[in-house]
Amino acid sequence: MKDELSFLQQAIDLAKRSIMNGGGPFGAVVTRDGKIIAEANNVVVSSHDPTAHAEILAIRKASASLKSHDLSDCVIYASCEPCPMCLGAIYWSGIKRVVYAADRKNAAAAGFNDGMIYDEIILSPSERKVAFIQFADAGGEEVFKEWDKYEGKIPY
Repeated sequence: MKDELSFLQQAIDLAKRSIMNGGGPFGAVVTRDGKIIAEANNVVVSSHDPTAHAEILAIRKASASLKSHDLSDCVIYASCEPCPMCLGAIYWSGIKRVVYAADRKNAAAAGFNDGMIYDEIILSPSERKVAFIQFADAGGEEVFKEWDKYEGKIPY
């Protein structure tokens, strides 16, 4: 518990420093076996990258450091409840424990409202606010047939 609070405080401190450096108010720390593997803060504006959220960057750094896409033995500590994009990255990375401080309501009150995304995810593509156009007969399914036959694949 003490270590968890310490790692969470590190994520919060990263978020605070991020504000002072022109970043967004978010920080994240990835640990494994009680040691920090990676840390990052939000740099969406300064990097001109809408995906440069603290959690995404920390996951990328941890994966690079461990030379693995599988972070199932890691924990992520975040200054705020991860947004839908970061939540997806957490699931894809295999991380099984997320410890966070502020929640999505706190983020929304500060101008980071992801409610529309949560609402849109459950809709079928034809009902979403962003236009999703599928060309089902364009050959996209052939890629998956090739993948199924490929003997060198590494499942993830």
